[in-house]
Amino acid sequence: MDLANETHISDFVLLGLTELENLQVVLFILFSMFYLINLIGNLSIMVITVIDTSLHTPMYYFLWHLSFLDICFSSVAVPKMLSDFLTLEKTISFAGCICQMHFFHFLGSTEVMLLTAMSYDRYVAIGNPLRYSAIMNTKVCRCLSFCSWITGYFHSLLHTLMAAKLPFCEPNLVKHFFCDIKPVLKLACADTSLNLKLLTRVTGTLATTTLLLTLLSYVFIIKFLLKIRTLEGRKRAFSTCSAHLTVVFLLYGTAIFTYSRPSTQESLDQDRAAAVLFTVITPALNPIIYTLRNKDMKKAMKRVVNNMFLSIRMML
Repeated sequence: MDLANETHISDFVLLGLTELENLQVVLFILFSMFYLINLIGNLSIMVITVIDTSLHTPMYYFLWHLSFLDICFSSVAVPKMLSDFLTLEKTISFAGCICQMHFFHFLGSTEVMLLTAMSYDRYVAIGNPLRYSAIMNTKVCRCLSFCSWITGYFHSLLHTLMAAKLPFCEPNLVKHFFCDIKPVLKLACADTSLNLKLLTRVTGTLATTTLLLTLLSYVFIIKFLLKIRTLEGRKRAFSTCSAHLTVVFLLYGTAIFTYSRPSTQESLDQDRAAAVLFTVITPALNPIIYTLRNKDMKKAMKRVVNNMFLSIRMML
């Protein structure tokens, strides 16, 4: 495109998921329910892991961070999407678009790093239970979480700064329900091949490397489980990992599918559908997965609820 035809873009228009008004109302109700479950479920986990002292362990320290990330990650895109379902003007400012892009990739890449740290925690807990507290001490846990946050921040900053420096032209129609990198780059008036190469290679490498490290941890975990003689003992040991493993496959599957492929019109349509999974559905499923498959969490929830009712009865 000739740069002489470049027009200054002050805002973008998000085309969303569909133009059918009746379907938009249905999606608004459905996604609002998922978002509410996300908020209530993850906030409950955050509160319970702080209140109940029996959950003051490395595993629940990381789970607190994961719940916080799920709330923030979903909140970057979902509230705007919900409001757009109810309005004709689906605009977002240029600065708002860049901020949305940055925080989406910042929080998303932080989450995949944190899941890798959680897999290492499970490996130490099962492989070396006697030295677990010594190895996964407070300093190590804080270091792993800090590295996850800082890596996610700079990974996102790289893509965001490169996208923000590009000139953009009319039409300013983003074929997505939020400002993701690929659909925004489609509107640039300059060569974006470097941006796309970095997105595929850097983001793809980050997702693939962390996934391989996570799977490696589980290879060693399975090795230790095979040494346990009783089937009941194996089930009990693996039950602490099943929730984490489920979340890993949900998040990594969509992330690698979305950001490790070349950008085509067909892939952008598929990316928009995949984005619903990891922005709306997965963050709402995570607290359900971690509570239904975790006996300690269910016991802690019962204790907290019972204490609340007891306090209310005493007040009355």
